[in-house]
Amino acid sequence: MHTLDWFVMGLYFLLMVGIGVWSFRQVKGTGDFFAAGGRMPWWLSGISHHMSGYSAAVFVAYAGVAYTYGFTLYIWWAVPVAIAVFLGARWIAPRWSRLRQRLSIESPTEYLEKRYNVPTQQLMAWSGVLLKLFDVGAKWAAIAVILNVFANVPLTTGILVSGVISLFYITIGGLWADALTDFAQFIVQLVAGIAMFVIVVVKLGGLGSVFNVWDQLPPTHNDPLVGPYTLGFVLAYLLIDFLSYNGGTWNLAQRYIAAPTGKEARKAAYLSAALYLIWPLILFFPMWASPLFYPNLENPDQSYSRMAMDLLPPGLVGLVLASMFAHTMAMTTSDSNAITAVVTRDILPKLFPRFRAQGGRASLLAARVTLVVFTVLTLLVAINQQRFGGILSLLITWFGALVGPISIPMLLGLLPAFKRSGSTAAIVSWVGGLLTFGYVKYIMEGASTATLVASPVIVSAVLFIAIGWLTRGDRVPKQVDELVDSLNRDVT
Repeated sequence: MHTLDWFVMGLYFLLMVGIGVWSFRQVKGTGDFFAAGGRMPWWLSGISHHMSGYSAAVFVAYAGVAYTYGFTLYIWWAVPVAIAVFLGARWIAPRWSRLRQRLSIESPTEYLEKRYNVPTQQLMAWSGVLLKLFDVGAKWAAIAVILNVFANVPLTTGILVSGVISLFYITIGGLWADALTDFAQFIVQLVAGIAMFVIVVVKLGGLGSVFNVWDQLPPTHNDPLVGPYTLGFVLAYLLIDFLSYNGGTWNLAQRYIAAPTGKEARKAAYLSAALYLIWPLILFFPMWASPLFYPNLENPDQSYSRMAMDLLPPGLVGLVLASMFAHTMAMTTSDSNAITAVVTRDILPKLFPRFRAQGGRASLLAARVTLVVFTVLTLLVAINQQRFGGILSLLITWFGALVGPISIPMLLGLLPAFKRSGSTAAIVSWVGGLLTFGYVKYIMEGASTATLVASPVIVSAVLFIAIGWLTRGDRVPKQVDELVDSLNRDVT
């Protein structure tokens, strides 16, 4: 890279550190560290939700999909996410904020103790933490691949550099630092993405190329569904996205928990859904056009990175690289904060009774130590990501398939229609989903990705709903009945 590119990158990292230092002054306790004190405005919550929803894997694994298959990337990834978040704005998002208003929760799993019981809460908390180790590790690995292409930095070094920088500002600033850096990173990636789009359009002959480029690409590249991305795959991912983007992925639930009211959380969700629907059309266009610049590319995952290196002038290359870092940092730091909230609020107090009495500085110190430990473990997973099948396998196969069994009791448990599904339904659905994943992945032969991803969540949902229906004659515990019904409205 040019010296000017390194200068731009340096300014970007300095901005992240500066935001972390400023945010440090806003954090007085774990309520600020994990939930921004319930004071996060809807526009910041919505942008943070959007930025925390995807990482640099978009520029690596998904760029490879765009190069190989074309427009289907928008159809199977962006559209289902937008629909899922839009639906969640109506039914799910406001309930997270209302849980904080009524129970003073700071973590997404904290309410499960009252909704079900302690064993159910601990089961969901522990399994979610373990799952996120692999998910976050894949995202560190993705940014290291990009850094390797741009600057020939060894993969392990790239993983450690990005991890340490992120760890600094999130450890001292908590959710405030996370959300504010998300906003700064949103501006960076907006400028970089538009610059890349404009330069590619100019290289292709002008604005008309946005529509004409498809005539020069392979015929299947403008098909909405092609290759392994079938209608079944899209429907499976729509279900997964509904669970994940509405709170099954805990860092996204935190954005709604931090909103002052349910109404504000709903507005945040609508903003995030709109961004998912519109922004990818600009972001993905260079990826779709990349076969015209690099026909028969041996490694499609590097297509976007190579375009940036070859087409952009000095300074803009650094800005595009900064935008890629922005996406990964936004997602990994928010994940780490959410996991730390679960460990600090829900796991440690159950393991060590003395921890329950801690408050103020002691509790905040424990949160920061826990965050460091979790982040270090994810960096180890990233360094060894090939042992788990690579980046795309970690992101799609493992996380996509296993997030459902954890999310079903969490999200459906918020809705009045499923209040009769208690702890037995939650645990059985979790076990059934995991067993289904193991069977389809390791015993069933020739299963498609859609089958592998959809089967666990469908089995979990069926078991959760069916057990609730079979026990419909049982009386719903009073505290569950009152809790679920109270989430229909904001505290006045």
